[in-house]
Amino acid sequence: MAKKDYYEILGVDRNASDEEIKRAYRKLAKKYHPDVNPNDKEAEAKFKEINEAYEVLGDPQKRKQYDQFGHAFNGQNGFGGFEGFEGFEGFGGFEGFGQGGFGDIFDMFFGEGFSSTRRSANRPQKGADLRYNLEITFKEAAFGAKKDINISRLEECPRCGGNGSEPGHDPQVCSSCNGTGQIKYAQSTAFGRFVNVRTCSKCNGEGKVVTNPCTECKGKGRVKKHRKISIKIPAGIDDGQTITLRGEGEAGLRGGYPGDLHVYISVQPHELFKRKGQDIYCDIPITFAQASLGCELEVPTLNGKVKYTIPEGTQSGTVFRLKGKGIPSIRGYSRGDQYVKVNVKVPRRLNEEQKKLLRKFDEMTRGSEYYEEKKSFFGRMKDAFGV
Repeated sequence: MAKKDYYEILGVDRNASDEEIKRAYRKLAKKYHPDVNPNDKEAEAKFKEINEAYEVLGDPQKRKQYDQFGHAFNGQNGFGGFEGFEGFEGFGGFEGFGQGGFGDIFDMFFGEGFSSTRRSANRPQKGADLRYNLEITFKEAAFGAKKDINISRLEECPRCGGNGSEPGHDPQVCSSCNGTGQIKYAQSTAFGRFVNVRTCSKCNGEGKVVTNPCTECKGKGRVKKHRKISIKIPAGIDDGQTITLRGEGEAGLRGGYPGDLHVYISVQPHELFKRKGQDIYCDIPITFAQASLGCELEVPTLNGKVKYTIPEGTQSGTVFRLKGKGIPSIRGYSRGDQYVKVNVKVPRRLNEEQKKLLRKFDEMTRGSEYYEEKKSFFGRMKDAFGV
């Protein structure tokens, strides 16, 4: 029996990223792990199958060879015996050439479908995944929210139940392929006798023919529907993250599982706060007098305003931390902090009286301990330049 396609085992397409393959493997491994399914032989076999698939697809080099040669590459020793090839008489079996490599060469001479490992077209097929881009506010990302979205998707036809025929009628087994969805042709060549497998043209690989098409879906088994779906946005979600709703994609074909709905999150910027991980940052302007004398500030946070006292002599650019005022962890076990940076604002326009007072203040403090840092700087400059 031909081995099942590794991508099909993990439920990913052939263009899936390494991260998507890893996520799919972890989810399936958790579902079929023997500890979760004690004494379940079927789950144990599935678990082994999943691990075998990930051992190859999880390794970039092995995956590359598998994509080219299919199961002829066995994952452990490079290339295994060519087993299970259906129609090349006089030679050992070949398996997996339909994936590329020699299979492409054979198809060039003998036509598409030469390899027996091509998936039968009438098997159950998973529905397509859908993508939805959702924009939320900064606060909704921080504290979570419930959002309703509208999507359009293909669903199983309610009139015919997905089989494409009018109620009271059933699809008929294709008389050309006897329900296999494939037609086999024997060809004799200088290299031996080959069996060429092609998709049945009468049923288009379905294995069945609809003689009385459903009036609602026109024999397709699926119809377009508009749905409102409620999504729970978890507290702490960040810009660019994805929420996956299993089974909310398009309906499968021939009893296949429905696809998934992937909701891509985009977070609107906040007018005061910036986020880095679970921490948030904001800048607050203060006056020269407030920085010099110290004061009590009203600081904005995600939960409202709080009082914070800054000490006298605070320098511009000083950062204070408000513990636990940041973003909650998406897993719910911690919360980040808020960092507040104070910036001393220098007045742009002064009247003569104000200028007079500032000059007097400068004369009174020049050379005092308040300007030790300034004195130290000019001392170092003198040492450096000899002036």
